[in-house]
Amino acid sequence: MDVLSEVLETVRLDGAMFYNAEFSAPWCFRSPRSSMLSPYLPDAPRHVIIFHLLTEGRGYAHVEGDGRPVALDAGDIVIFPHGDPHILGNGPPVTPTDNSRELERVLSLGLKVSRMGGGGELTKFICGYMTCEPQLSSVFLGGLPPLMQVNIRNGPSGQWLEHSLRYSVDNADPSSPGAEAVLAKLSEVLFVETLRRYIELLPPEQTGWLAGVRDPEIGKALALLHQKPAHPWTIASLGSEIGVSRSVLAERFRRYLSESPMAYLAQWRLRLGAQLLKSTSRSVAEIAAEVGYESEPSFNRAFKRQFGLPPARFRSQLRAARRTSPVQTSSKSRLAVKGR
Repeated sequence: MDVLSEVLETVRLDGAMFYNAEFSAPWCFRSPRSSMLSPYLPDAPRHVIIFHLLTEGRGYAHVEGDGRPVALDAGDIVIFPHGDPHILGNGPPVTPTDNSRELERVLSLGLKVSRMGGGGELTKFICGYMTCEPQLSSVFLGGLPPLMQVNIRNGPSGQWLEHSLRYSVDNADPSSPGAEAVLAKLSEVLFVETLRRYIELLPPEQTGWLAGVRDPEIGKALALLHQKPAHPWTIASLGSEIGVSRSVLAERFRRYLSESPMAYLAQWRLRLGAQLLKSTSRSVAEIAAEVGYESEPSFNRAFKRQFGLPPARFRSQLRAARRTSPVQTSSKSRLAVKGR
């Protein structure tokens, strides 16, 4: 498994929600921050990624506060990986209409289509939201810009994906067997395909996690660290495994990720530990061993330095927060899907 697939498997892109949007010219809307979607998504609090796939017409998009619009054509997908509030429109920029209430209406009632605008030429989108584990997803999300745009019609895989997504959303029936699993998997494949295409378009001088994934040696190093986080890695053993010297590995790793391989591994182990504390009932000692710590006390010390709380208190606070969180919207009243 490549490093991108390895990390995305770990962060669990397993919640998805879709609807069709038909905007008639002239139109310009402000979409709110993704955190407002928590009441409509499973397993909150989780990080929410927003995407819009333009299937017909033209438009533009930009993050709120950034006046540089990105032109959108049919087949373009625009992703807001950090869930930032953003503007979608067509024609000359105008003061946007806030669509928070319309979005709440569509999601709470499980509507398949949202129609807004002035009655002119239609622009059609598939709008979607997917959730992921916030601690683990920060590994790759931190290196992404506020807005990503690629065209998925350039190639047979993207065309198949668009057609499959359009068919599934148009014919979605949450009560039919397997419907939730199909949409969840399609959302995951769509995000992975978008990331892969985005990586291909990065300039040669680009740094960051995604650029490191593209580099043959650093990509291999990252894959090994994620596949075997509990292994007693050293820079020398990691370099030997991928066929480069210790000094070359250290220099190139720092160039792309601004830290050493061992510092990166230490952070990943702690994030894995936090996720296991959240999602399992294993003891702190078992989790410490699973993520590569030789003893529970050493894990406790490192965990407290990172998160400000020892592991046991971190877990108890998470459980208390779950007990007091608002009741989630019923899956029958929304077009939402859960993954694995």
